[in-house]
Amino acid sequence: MDRKTYTAELAGLRELRTEITAAEKQVAAARKELDKLTAQRSRKVAGLAGYEGAQAPAIAKASGLSVGDVVRIAPLLDPTPAAVRAAKADDQAATAAPAPAPVAEPVAEPAVAVAPALTRPAPVLEQQAPAAPVAEAPTEVEDQAVAKQPNPAAAPVVPAVSVAPVAAAPRPVAEAGPRELPTLPEGPAGARFEAVTSGLVSKRPAFVQQARATVFLDAAAGMLAVRDQVVRVDLGARTPGEILDAVLATAPGTERIYITAGAPWHDGAERYSTLKDAVAAWLNTPSPRWTTAVGAGRDKLAGHFVHQRQPVGRYAPAAAPDSGATEIRSMGEWFDPDGADVVTCRDAFRLLWQALRRHWDDAVLMGSPSQTGRDLWSRTIPTTGKWAGGFPVLSEELRALLHATGGQGRTELRLPPRVPEQLPALVEYDRTFAYAKHLWKSPVGVPRRITAAAFAAMSGQEQVKALMSCSHWNIRVTVPQGWSHVGLLPAPVTGDRAWIYPSEPGATFTTWAGGAEVHLALSNHLMPWKVEILGGLLFEDGKPLDEWGKRLKSAWADLTNLSKLHGDERQRQAAYLASRAVRSVLLFGLGGFAQRPRLVSGTTPLGETLPAGVEILGQDDSVVTWQRQAGFSRDPYAHPEWAAYVWSGARAALLDMKYRQGKEVIGYAGALHAKPGTVVYFGTDGIALTERQPWPYRGEPGDYLLKGHLTGPVEHPTSQEQYLKLRGLGRAELAATEKGADQ
Repeated sequence: MDRKTYTAELAGLRELRTEITAAEKQVAAARKELDKLTAQRSRKVAGLAGYEGAQAPAIAKASGLSVGDVVRIAPLLDPTPAAVRAAKADDQAATAAPAPAPVAEPVAEPAVAVAPALTRPAPVLEQQAPAAPVAEAPTEVEDQAVAKQPNPAAAPVVPAVSVAPVAAAPRPVAEAGPRELPTLPEGPAGARFEAVTSGLVSKRPAFVQQARATVFLDAAAGMLAVRDQVVRVDLGARTPGEILDAVLATAPGTERIYITAGAPWHDGAERYSTLKDAVAAWLNTPSPRWTTAVGAGRDKLAGHFVHQRQPVGRYAPAAAPDSGATEIRSMGEWFDPDGADVVTCRDAFRLLWQALRRHWDDAVLMGSPSQTGRDLWSRTIPTTGKWAGGFPVLSEELRALLHATGGQGRTELRLPPRVPEQLPALVEYDRTFAYAKHLWKSPVGVPRRITAAAFAAMSGQEQVKALMSCSHWNIRVTVPQGWSHVGLLPAPVTGDRAWIYPSEPGATFTTWAGGAEVHLALSNHLMPWKVEILGGLLFEDGKPLDEWGKRLKSAWADLTNLSKLHGDERQRQAAYLASRAVRSVLLFGLGGFAQRPRLVSGTTPLGETLPAGVEILGQDDSVVTWQRQAGFSRDPYAHPEWAAYVWSGARAALLDMKYRQGKEVIGYAGALHAKPGTVVYFGTDGIALTERQPWPYRGEPGDYLLKGHLTGPVEHPTSQEQYLKLRGLGRAELAATEKGADQ
């Protein structure tokens, strides 16, 4: 190609770019019009349901919808006989209730592949005296369990994989009803589990977020922090309208108000049956000058967000409801103020922004840490290399599978006889900034499906590599005979807990788990578990979160150091709170990738047609407050595979974590490195034990920090609420002990 041809081709490419841009605008306009028409159809369908003789089949034919879609929009049109519906509801209620039913496997199932035992040499740990307590630092708590002392057995040779017969009549795993998890279908339906969503890619944004005018309000004391000033304001009865009037009169143009203390949404809560009802009533308190801001475009009908402790109220002037909105939010979304005054909270927010700006030139603090975390991540999407065009979003079917089979943190209270009824002590360890340690590797691209036969056909080395890669496995697990420690893998059950961790020898269950947990079950230094591979998804190893995590860890470290070294006590506290906010940005930003089915709440004026499929939360003289399941949206930043992989790694680290110096392993920590029978509680990123452990603390992400010590004897807590009370006492006792030692 000569220069003339090259120049001509460039000109043609520019013309094509212009045409593509025009076409994209047409598609966006068409989509907007389609959304408008679809919403109009839903309103008409809901309106027709008011006619006594309305029938779902006729409306379905006229609207072009299925009968099922019509019934979902207007449940009154459900043609199912009332008796059948009642029976179905009774069956569903019976299924949802926990029942002492054993988890029994079918006797006849396809053959499966037995994963190879990957047992490693046991680490040799010196039983040294516990390290001196370390000063309180911002941490991310994950409660953990305790395990056997190391067994100095040599690592066996990895055996060849064979196809094993299915064991019949396994033992029950828990006193709870089993819950069946989805599996990968065969045939054409299974192809959707090895695909991405067409036209949906996580791209680097081409714009800079606009900062919003923000103030901080202590609603208890009536103190308002506006930029560098603090003024007292009269909040009247502390209704939303009176707060907005007072704040906007002092700071015109305010777009976001953070309540740092006082929680006005809990005023009069004793008059309501639930805290959520009280919050909804407060958010919808009538005001002559303010109305609910209902947003625009896809955010239409967004309204308020009803939450028991961290609600979001969105308001617009009644005289101009389509003008800009002002939000009332809780400071608790970012960090627990813990008695800090409004000036300290304002300074913490400023320090947070300054710390992030050192790593992102265009960093802007958005309304919530989740929004901020996702926006900051999007600005780390590579501009060169394989993923320069962005990261593809998995198919909706695959996202739903990961949502159903990838749990988050481990929460487990271990009861007697697994632990003593009289605890000699209650010692709490907390993993500092835990999730930040697990961001260095994540799954990318379209996964490859691995069947049991395909896994069995792999060589031993290939199987080990697959299990150590970014992967998600459907497995049948058997707890080995002679096991006396905590459970290693999650089993699905009904009820609020959703997941339990069987540890009784011989217990068998079917589940899904990430590669990190499966690898630990096969390679732990105590005893390998039997894991049968039923199928799985094998991703390409990538680093989509690595740069994001490094920058957040650096900002967190800067603020943590400032909280220890600054000469001014107020600035030390502000820096500590800002470091906790960085933790929230990472924690909730990661959770945002999970993109679980959304629960949307909103309000509709009394007398107007409600949106389809809503559950009414409350009603007053002017508005109806509702919520509805919004399902999976076409979110370009939906990556549940990343959240599931990080959560799996964090759960594994509760059991076994290595301390490294360069590439050398210099120590171990986690439940499996404590004595059996000493683990009391697991809580996401912390663990409570009956005795102290010789685990070093270096102040790095993932390290175990001694957080509380309650001297025994202590009655074993019988509920999570009782444990949390004891945990508070233990933290207070340790703080008092450390203060006395300093003096």
